Amino acid sequence: MSPMETCRFIESLGDEARALALKHFRTTFDVATKSDETPVTVADREIERRLRELILSRHPSHNLVGEEEGGEIGDGITWVIDPIDGTKSFVAGLPLFGTLVAVLEKRLPVYGMIEVPALRERWIGYGNQTVLNGEPCKVSPCTNLRDARLCTTDPQIFVGEASEAFTTLSRSVRISRFGTDCYGYALLASGYVDLVVEAELQIYDVMALVPVVRGAGGVVTTWSGRPVNERFDGTVIAAATPELHAEALRVLGAE
Repeated sequence: MSPMETCRFIESLGDEARALALKHFRTTFDVATKSDETPVTVADREIERRLRELILSRHPSHNLVGEEEGGEIGDGITWVIDPIDGTKSFVAGLPLFGTLVAVLEKRLPVYGMIEVPALRERWIGYGNQTVLNGEPCKVSPCTNLRDARLCTTDPQIFVGEASEAFTTLSRSVRISRFGTDCYGYALLASGYVDLVVEAELQIYDVMALVPVVRGAGGVVTTWSGRPVNERFDGTVIAAATPELHAEALRVLGAE
């Protein structure tokens, strides 16, 4: 498919995910606990099942990786799905959860979608452009930690030296906000947040975020400054500018 056709198809996946998520959001449903102690709901499973069905009906030869049903990244084209990023927020009735879809070519993320159903906002990144509900968006020009707005999902994900480094970083910035999951990266792409720092992430948590942030002009690496790919170490620094990214790397002890 052409880039335009791929983006249109990704939009259709976002429509499906939004409808299914809103069918369950702020209703009564069972919450199960997986082996890694994270929650899962009927919405997680329904969304992933439906997106898999739609993708494979159109691209039966493509590889698929999802949080709930697994899979492997291949050398050709791979779709990576996180049906509900921020299941804890979803369970608590908070609107900042999202559905993430990425398309990998030669094992690298090329297309990414952050669909935020409860807010009816959708970011899609490809190449040098990211759009929010069809309108181009850009990162902020922030270059200094002292001016930066920082987000992370939960400070408790950092342990040991990583916790100390994050504490130092959060004290160096202008504003720190927590509980954002994928929404922090979306706000970074739109220029409202300048820096997102996280750890303990999985492939399905990050693959869609990379094209969204980069398409808007931002920088995404691990804490060691390496690319975020299938072999990444679970850490992420997403920054609005190279200068801000370099400052964050220094504070986190990578430079």
